[in-house]
Amino acid sequence: MVEAPNSEEELLARCRELAGLPLAQVAQRLDETVPADLNRRKGWVGQLIERALGATASARAEPDFQGLGVELKTLPVDRRGRPRESTYVCTVPLEGPAESWQQCWLRRKLARVLWLPIQADPETPAPDRRLGMPLLWGPAADEEAALRTDWEELMDMVRMGGLERITARHGEVLQIRPKAADARALRTAVGADGAPVQVNPRGFYLRPGFTAALLRRHYHLPAGS
Repeated sequence: MVEAPNSEEELLARCRELAGLPLAQVAQRLDETVPADLNRRKGWVGQLIERALGATASARAEPDFQGLGVELKTLPVDRRGRPRESTYVCTVPLEGPAESWQQCWLRRKLARVLWLPIQADPETPAPDRRLGMPLLWGPAADEEAALRTDWEELMDMVRMGGLERITARHGEVLQIRPKAADARALRTAVGADGAPVQVNPRGFYLRPGFTAALLRRHYHLPAGS
């Protein structure tokens, strides 16, 4: 078992040691085998990297590296370094007292993030996909402003009974999408008439355009990425 890092510097050093390695080599260090189909094992890569770096939160509602307040986000990218999919952040609170942006879990989850790009082009077999260089990030003023605007508009719709009207098209940088491994999983939310209704859980996701802009800001990427 890998012990938790004691500082951001130690965490970054560990992550840089993994940069350039294929998933098969990282998995071998932990006595694991890369699944043949990562599309059927969506969370496997993130869990592997968490173990390799000494993350401590597991499935608890805390940052992955609790003592440092750092969240780990693996980011599948194509050959040009462009994100291939939206990035899950956290579940959407469907009931309970209203929170402000300053209080909300999404803002706390994104306050300090260790981004780790991972090669994910379909032509490369899963075991051969390599890890990129890490980025320890906190949102700049313009990034936080964009996130806050979307979060407040989306949460207003949720609280006013408009959850079922929200589609993946809502939000400029943030979106709400269904989040459940089992379609039979249900949560209580406010219905259109104000009465409680049972719905599938929802999650907040960062749009690929947001993470693509983040990568362009901090990495030297090919033109057009």
